[in-house]
Amino acid sequence: MHLELFTQALVQGLLLGGLYAIIGVGLSLVFGIMKLTNIAHGDLMILSSFFIMTFASRLGVNIFVALALTIVVMIVIGALIQKFLINRVITKGAEPALLVTFGLSIIIQNILTLIFKADSRILSGPLAGVNVVSSKWATISAEYLMNCLISVAVIVVLSLIMKNTYMGRSIRAASSNVTAAEFMGVNTQRTYIYAMCISLVVSSFAGLLVGQTFMFYPSIGTQYLIIAFGVVVIGGMGSLMGTLLGGIILGLAQLIASTFFGIGYQQLIGFIVLLVVLAIRPQGLLSKAVRK
Repeated sequence: MHLELFTQALVQGLLLGGLYAIIGVGLSLVFGIMKLTNIAHGDLMILSSFFIMTFASRLGVNIFVALALTIVVMIVIGALIQKFLINRVITKGAEPALLVTFGLSIIIQNILTLIFKADSRILSGPLAGVNVVSSKWATISAEYLMNCLISVAVIVVLSLIMKNTYMGRSIRAASSNVTAAEFMGVNTQRTYIYAMCISLVVSSFAGLLVGQTFMFYPSIGTQYLIIAFGVVVIGGMGSLMGTLLGGIILGLAQLIASTFFGIGYQQLIGFIVLLVVLAIRPQGLLSKAVRK
């Protein structure tokens, strides 16, 4: 009986870890490039969930068309935020940009509450309630499996873009040494706009997957920000593959804990794992940087 429970927890933890990974990717990307902790990250993700819901219900399109429309809107929002807010203060140190994102978080939460009230919603997906595998050893939800596969695919594609395109190389150059990148002709201000837009594209995918899997409401973004922090701190700030590993570790820790100790221990064990990683390897498991 315990082996069956462990197998189920292991499978569900791996799948949940994939979802956690895509929640953390945008935060990791922005920090790795701009050295900015985006406090509004979770709220921007939930904003995309509300956009998807609104496009799907008002225009009568399926959620994947709604996702495409949301990506376009989030790119515009990301470019405006970066160009007119963050770029204006990012050269003045970490604190002003951090305060800008904190203010954005509050504004987004209040606007969403004003428009949609505090009621919980969920996105209706085509795979809701469908199981791919159902046995005594494991039950695999089609929705959870899709979440994991899409998360891995997005992270792999993003890694390829960062390594094999001029835009990706420009972003990496700016993240390594801003002065050297500017001497080589890289427009770092424009590069930061690209980075924020890519982060919000990934957050749009995360908003779809989270919105189909869990209930969401205007003020829940902070909870996902905490999850994103845990994921990127475990895996390593700025490391895409580290984010994937961090998500899997956090998902496994939480699901195994809730299975054997009760749901009340799920968050506790997750944070214990986070503290253990910080004690052993403060820079994260796959980050090459040394945290000062």
